[in-house]
Amino acid sequence: MWIAVLAGAALFAAAAVVPRLTGTDVHAGWTGWPPLAAAWRPRVGPGTLPALALAAAVVLAGPRVAARSSWPRLVILTWLCTWAWTMSLALVDGREGIAEVFSRPGEYVYDAMRVTSVPDMLRGFVSRIPIDSPDNWDTHVAGHPAGALLTFVGLDRVGINDSFTVGMLVLTAGSTATIAVLVAVRALAGEDWARRAAPFWAAAPAAVWMGVSADAFYTAVASWGLAALALAATQPRRRVPYALAAGLLLGYCVYLSYGLVLLGILAVAVLVAARSAGALPWAVGGALSVVAVFTAAGFVWWEAYPVLVERYYDGIAADRPYWYWVWANLGAATAAAGLAVWAGLPAAGAALRRGRRGVSGGLPRPAPAAGARAVALLGSAAVLIVIAATLSGMSKAEVERIWLPFGWWALVLPALLSTRHRRALIFVQVATGLLIAHLLQPGW
Repeated sequence: MWIAVLAGAALFAAAAVVPRLTGTDVHAGWTGWPPLAAAWRPRVGPGTLPALALAAAVVLAGPRVAARSSWPRLVILTWLCTWAWTMSLALVDGREGIAEVFSRPGEYVYDAMRVTSVPDMLRGFVSRIPIDSPDNWDTHVAGHPAGALLTFVGLDRVGINDSFTVGMLVLTAGSTATIAVLVAVRALAGEDWARRAAPFWAAAPAAVWMGVSADAFYTAVASWGLAALALAATQPRRRVPYALAAGLLLGYCVYLSYGLVLLGILAVAVLVAARSAGALPWAVGGALSVVAVFTAAGFVWWEAYPVLVERYYDGIAADRPYWYWVWANLGAATAAAGLAVWAGLPAAGAALRRGRRGVSGGLPRPAPAAGARAVALLGSAAVLIVIAATLSGMSKAEVERIWLPFGWWALVLPALLSTRHRRALIFVQVATGLLIAHLLQPGW
């Protein structure tokens, strides 16, 4: 286990050192502290003391509370802790830590307020993606399908366009991903495995980015979609409504971020863990209904994506070296997910091997082995998605936030470790989050 932890730390260190040793501007002129898209800025702020208090509480009492609380109380406490941890890390920079990213011209809120007609926006969305088009969308809006902007247009239409309020809503919605993953793991692996994983969601280093980007919202939508799929696969009497909900949410994810099409790998892992595909037709139907609505409204996903690829390489992506980011992305993702995920990888491999042996000859697996296999499947699927995403070349830098919808599921892997190792790794996780939040400042 510790060899895997050292491997993760070495990868991050190499990603930080190589640009300096080679003199390569891996961010292509954009200020950053490779492999993270962040500036070196040591500081303390209003969120420092609450963050320290929460870190101490999770380290000292997290495993015990997770083991002894009633299930409803555990879910509520874990969510509240996730929310408070994310909030306190964002507030290291004060109110601006939450509001700043949503107040920039060209970001979602700014462009949402410029939309006068939703039908016209959807029909003309693709034509405004190219960097040389008149009145082109700015980077974040152009880099995502129309559903992302549509979400913020919806907030604007109900009068919510203040950057701090929008930031708070995104942060709060994002934190509910913790509830979703707890529900999913309980359905697929059993309550004990969800309890073992709970502290790793309560105080993940990823909270640094969950509090300052729209990707937190995408993480929540993706997590609830997968949770609904898990419930559909494990509760036959409620299969249809849960499966339809899963399809609608996961289908909408594809219209929030092009890369979220890779959630299909996690969806397959959910069905394999449940050993049931009965929910699949209903979920596919729900997803296709989302596709049909957007297509009928004028936004055609498969026409937009090739234009986005051109826009991506017309920008600084063309100058960001693939040879570096194809592996350094994993270092950036390590900062968000934490070294605890690396620690869980060997245990995941062992659980999957045991799981295969457990079903040989038609013999049933013992319940603990079945739960471990489900946990290993979910976490390994998330890691596989990250590998596929970095190989695609469509993610060069900033993946510490872009991959939040995947990394959030990788955080289940430390549940496979012993109690002693989990306690040590919880400390490593919170220390990582505190150091990043107080030494570095995200660059978006």
